[in-house]
Amino acid sequence: MAMEVEVEEGKVDAAIKTLKKKLNRAGVFRKIKEKRFYEPPSAKKQRKRKEVLRRAKKKLKKQQRKY
Repeated sequence: MAMEVEVEEGKVDAAIKTLKKKLNRAGVFRKIKEKRFYEPPSAKKQRKRKEVLRRAKKKLKKQQRKY
């Protein structure tokens, strides 16, 4: 996975902000946080199940707002 950000005329702060935004959208920070400590398989399954439920609720809520 390669990410590139162009720096325009010494605007390094803006480039760093853009890079952080891209990394966040790609889920890099979340993966780093997950890998920081050992997570037992049972806890991993439970976390993934919660994520699926959260996404399903979000999708349902979004569909209900359309009508």
